[in-house]
Amino acid sequence: MKLFPDHFREALASLTVFRKILGDPLIKALCDLLEADRCSPAAVDGYCRFAAEIYSRPDASLSAYVRDLLLFCPNPVASLMGEKKPVPEAVKASAEREISILQELSEITPEKLQERIDFPAPLPRWSVEKFDLLNEFRLQMENITKKGSGIFAKYRAFRLSGREIVPIEYPDPVRLSELLGYEREKEQIIGNTRALISGLPAANILLTGDAGTGKSSTVKAVVNELWQEGLRILELKKEQLHDLPDLLSELNRNPLRFIVFVDDLSFSQNDDNFSALKAILEGTVSAKAQNVAIYATSNRRHLIKESFSDRDGDDIHRGDTMQETVSLSERFGLHITFSRPDKATYLSIVEHLCRQYGVDFDETDAERFALSRASRSARAARQYVDSLVSAKG
Repeated sequence: MKLFPDHFREALASLTVFRKILGDPLIKALCDLLEADRCSPAAVDGYCRFAAEIYSRPDASLSAYVRDLLLFCPNPVASLMGEKKPVPEAVKASAEREISILQELSEITPEKLQERIDFPAPLPRWSVEKFDLLNEFRLQMENITKKGSGIFAKYRAFRLSGREIVPIEYPDPVRLSELLGYEREKEQIIGNTRALISGLPAANILLTGDAGTGKSSTVKAVVNELWQEGLRILELKKEQLHDLPDLLSELNRNPLRFIVFVDDLSFSQNDDNFSALKAILEGTVSAKAQNVAIYATSNRRHLIKESFSDRDGDDIHRGDTMQETVSLSERFGLHITFSRPDKATYLSIVEHLCRQYGVDFDETDAERFALSRASRSARAARQYVDSLVSAKG
């Protein structure tokens, strides 16, 4: 039974399983259009706002827009299946009914909608395709441990804003093929991450070494390689470590696997964040999550910024205190060191990048660039080649 146009606004208002879709600008524009008088400016405005949302996609496809609305909408079916709980028959029936409404929405042509408007000038158009939305939703639910739902189906990288997990829309696109050297180190990280994805015991990893050696880039590149297998990354700042217990409890209910990534980690004496991380790594009951591993990078081996005055302090149990400050790194199950590359390795990285970006490799000039920065590193190699690419125009 076709609902459009006479009963379509009421049908949309009846959405329950996918109710969050009602907040989308395209849906709001359509409802405004259907409510407006056909001769009114409000009808034309609603139509054009509707088209403008479709035009935000490079394919200008209404069908693809609605499909994404469905697949990226947080809903109780996905939540229950993600936690491996049965979905009540009433919820299943409601979901199928609502998907039929969205199916009809996805097939609304410009001609159909223009029948609701009395406007003499040409109006924007869009493309319509034939998708089986019910089948696509079922496939997503069957593969929810890889595809996820809601924002976790749409994005692969996230950060914490206040206490809310928000997506990083444009994450670093670095790939493992761009990172030359450190093959043994990369294999360790990949192997541990694959264990995490497979549901096997996975270690928390501490990556230490000189600045610019590619510690952070390697973690991000591994996620870029494996995210389609159900891996996501959540970046935390050191100051947010206190939120980890609650965060891990939330992630533990998610069917996907997560790397909680803390970059450039170090602590000063009497830093409360030190105790927060220590408690997590020791595996307190409230913090334990089988689908999460913590990956942290640091330019410091012992993580604690220590001065000579700290060593000469008057703490009666100074030995115990010092032992605690240097032992945090040992609580990571896997410690990987990225050493600064020697001259030959640095130049091989430069040569590799030069070939990749189609610029000439000059060994003498590349070495001069590194010496001017007192650093042979993967970062210096990248900066040098970027300068060549910019000069080439």
